[in-house]
Amino acid sequence: MNLTKLIKKHFIYAISGTALLLISCSENATNPTIAHRGAWKKQQVPENSIASLKHAINLGCYGSEFDVHLTKDSIMVVNHDKDFQGLDIETSTYKELLSKSLSNGEKTPTLKAYLEEGLKQHKTKLILEIKTAPSGKQRTLTLTKMAVDMVHELNGSEMVEYICFDYDAGKLVHQLDANAPVAYLKGDIAPNKAKLDGYTGIDYNINVFREHPEWVKEAHDEKMTVNVWTVNNAEDMKDMLKLEADFITTDAPEKLMEITQ
Repeated sequence: MNLTKLIKKHFIYAISGTALLLISCSENATNPTIAHRGAWKKQQVPENSIASLKHAINLGCYGSEFDVHLTKDSIMVVNHDKDFQGLDIETSTYKELLSKSLSNGEKTPTLKAYLEEGLKQHKTKLILEIKTAPSGKQRTLTLTKMAVDMVHELNGSEMVEYICFDYDAGKLVHQLDANAPVAYLKGDIAPNKAKLDGYTGIDYNINVFREHPEWVKEAHDEKMTVNVWTVNNAEDMKDMLKLEADFITTDAPEKLMEITQ
């Protein structure tokens, strides 16, 4: 083989190796997008609906966040507010909630139905927010235990991550499942303290990180994840990515995925 052919051969190998490396890096790149209450806004479907979950999965989001409450007759349902179509969830039975419908005709989904749908795939994580019960701590902790038990019953531990505003709820999640990813939402606890109490991540409002940008590095030093909510503006998204937040919860997942891809 003459020198020219030898140089060409090694050049081709080098280019091929670089291409493979780029493909590998692309495939392993972190997807920071968590769809807030599912992907609903652009698709014009109800928040926290099965439809919004399916859209988040189809988009390829890292996660789809949803909120869980407990009815009067101890049925866990997915809904953001403490009331559903004017019915107070905590003081209503599930049968009473079924008298109302979402704008697309869906009924408010039970946690079981929502998880069963989400667990049909293994790409998009199910980010389960344990809502703080209006009646107080004990009911919040009852909901927490029931939710973790349901995830275990459906063999969903690998696909479900927990978030909560009630600090004791997150501690209980850790006690019930030491391997469960759980992040605190309220924004009033430093990462090292949360880590000691079993939290694996912090999930704070963007304004908290503007006031405490050092908490991102502190969390990473503790091997904790950092999520920021609810970020819908492109410039804010870019700022949080520069700050090295691991995840961004947004009502505009399509916009964030466009920025990151």
